[in-house]
Amino acid sequence: MPNKQLRHINIMKLTRIDLQVLDIVSRDARITIKDMAEECKASRSSVNQHLMSLIAAGAVASPGYQINPKILGYNTCTYVGIRIDKGSALKEVIEEIKLIDEVVECHITTGSYALLIKLYAKDNSDLLHILSERIQQINGISGTETLISLEMAFDRNIRIQHPPKR
Repeated sequence: MPNKQLRHINIMKLTRIDLQVLDIVSRDARITIKDMAEECKASRSSVNQHLMSLIAAGAVASPGYQINPKILGYNTCTYVGIRIDKGSALKEVIEEIKLIDEVVECHITTGSYALLIKLYAKDNSDLLHILSERIQQINGISGTETLISLEMAFDRNIRIQHPPKR
């Protein structure tokens, strides 16, 4: 959710239907409201209201489809740790990184790096260009460390813990 501060959701405030909806969409984001309602044993309108509330609250981070970058020619997935000169430059560095379309995630971190980004490049030559001509040229960045992902071992959502049945 760009430029919006996510509201924090307290797990104790999530209803049984909220948890069921989260579990269902974490397994299949393309499921119809009708099928979701049947699985939840609730009305379509109720399930739809719960889903819309969860999306609005930021509990469902991306209701759209995930696009495989390889289909667009981006074959190299890379994680880059970024060190910055001083903490006061953090906001400006983030704003500059946002302008690089190949960067799909940016995390403020603790430890050796101020930021950890995930980016996609077409190949190693493209990666070199993105790193040396774009990222490392940003004022405030003092160094980077690059890790190339050879292959994703797995990717999953957090497991949904259903409340105990009464």
